[in-house]
Amino acid sequence: MTKIEKLDRLLKGERGNATLFHPILMHFAARFNKKTYAEFASDYRVLVESNAACAEHFDLDAVMLVSDPYRETSAFGAKVEFPADSVPICREKIVRTADDVRALKNPDVHDAKRTLDRILGAAYCREVLGDEIPVIGWIEGPLAEACDLAGVNEILLALALEPDFVRLLMDKCLITAKKFARAQIEAGCTVMAVGDAICSQISLSMYESLVLPLHQRLFRFIHSLGTPVKLHICGNITHLLPALAQTGADIIDLDWMVDMDGAHAVLGDRIVLSGNLNPVSVIQDYPAERLAEITKELVSSETGKPFILSGGCEITVNTPVANLMAMREAAR
Repeated sequence: MTKIEKLDRLLKGERGNATLFHPILMHFAARFNKKTYAEFASDYRVLVESNAACAEHFDLDAVMLVSDPYRETSAFGAKVEFPADSVPICREKIVRTADDVRALKNPDVHDAKRTLDRILGAAYCREVLGDEIPVIGWIEGPLAEACDLAGVNEILLALALEPDFVRLLMDKCLITAKKFARAQIEAGCTVMAVGDAICSQISLSMYESLVLPLHQRLFRFIHSLGTPVKLHICGNITHLLPALAQTGADIIDLDWMVDMDGAHAVLGDRIVLSGNLNPVSVIQDYPAERLAEITKELVSSETGKPFILSGGCEITVNTPVANLMAMREAAR
């Protein structure tokens, strides 16, 4: 059975004995492949080859085409800097007013350099890894992209004082999100991840009124392309779980602050939960032997449930290789 078939069966509600292992690898993968983060984020060949090296070494059950949140932001016209060994930086805010939003042009994702780079990465991933392993594409969710374009503090304030401005901007972001998702799927991605981390910082009522309808529209569109959706929101999203159950997401990442049993109780058996060991204090800092024990405890508690093993968020660059291997072996 291929790894694509294993994930497909899990999403259809079949519970096998094997626990799938889907860690989020970015800077870790770059360093593992002896490349800088700048190379990883700016060259699809490096990103794919780094993930392929990790997939082989750790026997991963999926690979993800994710490096940073500024692919679409760059396509919209913002300048992005690439420090050698830290995440890319976008120092400018290109949206400040509603007039700026109206003047903002949705980019051609096949023409803009950084979105094209990920599309090429999807095709190259298929060339390198073949058709047996899931390739998870990545787009920014509408609220996260609005923050990338206008600033986190500015959008959080506007959510309370100028919600119509935020709606206008998110609607424009949604157009590009759909185009970018379609392009990655057509290039070879079999799952589409949507990163909307900032949602953990807003209230349930604010999420329900402003963001949930856009998530539902976006996820229905992705499903219409025959592709499952993975929703990634960093942080404590316990308060959002009742609404997240209505998004239509197939997989939801849970950070370490969220109780797995409580999340299953709210989200039910249809949604697969991915997580949720603490990436720093547990995965990075524990001795490998202790990490293996903790991983086995989590896997055991999730037996028979819709579950994928991962960290609560990205595996840190300073995580020992032996620790990630300990997770892999414990998942077996």
